Amino acid sequence: MYDPPADLIIPISASDSTKGYWFIVEGDLDVKFEKVRFPLNTRKVVLELYVSFHGTDEFWYTNPSNSYIRMNNSSNPRGNGAFREVYVSIDGKLVGSEMPFPVIFTGGINPFLWKPVVAIGAFNLPSYDFDLTPFLGMVLDDKDHVFSIGVTDGIKYWLVDANLHMWLDSSSTIVEAKNVVNIYPESEISRSEEFQSLDGSFQIKAEKFTRLEGWVKSSSGNLTTSILQEVKFTSAIKFKRKGTYKTFKQNIEVRREAKVLNDVGGLVSRVIVKRKYPLKVITVTLPGSKNDTCVLVTNVTHAVNERIKNGKLSSHVINKQVSNGWMEVRDHSVLSGEAMTNQTYVCRDELGCYVRTVATLNGRLIKDNTAYACPSLV
Repeated sequence: MYDPPADLIIPISASDSTKGYWFIVEGDLDVKFEKVRFPLNTRKVVLELYVSFHGTDEFWYTNPSNSYIRMNNSSNPRGNGAFREVYVSIDGKLVGSEMPFPVIFTGGINPFLWKPVVAIGAFNLPSYDFDLTPFLGMVLDDKDHVFSIGVTDGIKYWLVDANLHMWLDSSSTIVEAKNVVNIYPESEISRSEEFQSLDGSFQIKAEKFTRLEGWVKSSSGNLTTSILQEVKFTSAIKFKRKGTYKTFKQNIEVRREAKVLNDVGGLVSRVIVKRKYPLKVITVTLPGSKNDTCVLVTNVTHAVNERIKNGKLSSHVINKQVSNGWMEVRDHSVLSGEAMTNQTYVCRDELGCYVRTVATLNGRLIKDNTAYACPSLV
């Protein structure tokens, strides 16, 4: 998507550098805006989106419903359920959205799990790409257009920003473009819950099917970009034993296909991306060694599974971590604990295969192996 690199990159970010260049989104009604004027010879455009969740939404994938919090008279500020979607609009028209990968930061769930190996993405946040070329017909008019970024069901607070990558026609000052098909609905979301006192279950399912198409006529010819995307999201949360035994399961699956055809229908390029983000977290709260302490036992399994096919080239990446441990806590202070993490990274393409497995125990690296032969699961 970025080969060759863009001719122009325009940031969509906060202009007040005293607080950094991230937009700070503090709720689902808090939408951030930035005006952009497109060069008239823009022939391709890709939006690169960055998101980072913090505060009361750092663990959004574990949040119960607001009705559960109200029924139990809880002071827990982490609500709104366990579904989040970051979206981008141009002049109020939805042009891109992403259900983000649930990054766990180094203090998350159990800090002993992440020494010296951190959770997937914690030191290298994933970004999300949207090919906006089908929408060029809306914006090539020498006028300012408003980009907006928001978070569906988000609570305080999210950091978001983006880069707009533009490829220009060096042989022309003006290109023609038109948006032909624009099927980008809001996600279809179904929710169900059943609880009694502190115990209960919460399920969320969401789906979205997107179809976009538009043509651009430049010195390279009349090229039509067609994008098909299907997203499926599931979340299941269960609280047992008066809320002391909690299970969180989530899975995100994405299939995206982008094709470029010439003016006679010949295939110029075709890219298919398939991603899966499975996550499972179990936490058990037990009595501690003293009356004012408790022991939190944790188990975390999460992964990134990504396949990319670009023409005749293909790649497959699996990055999986399995972690478990315990810690004794007084109020919000961690007194002691133990943990271990096993991680496997597998990458395969036409050049071969790379496999790395590491294991940690109580802050020490006890295994670090590298191989160049793929296991049978890839």
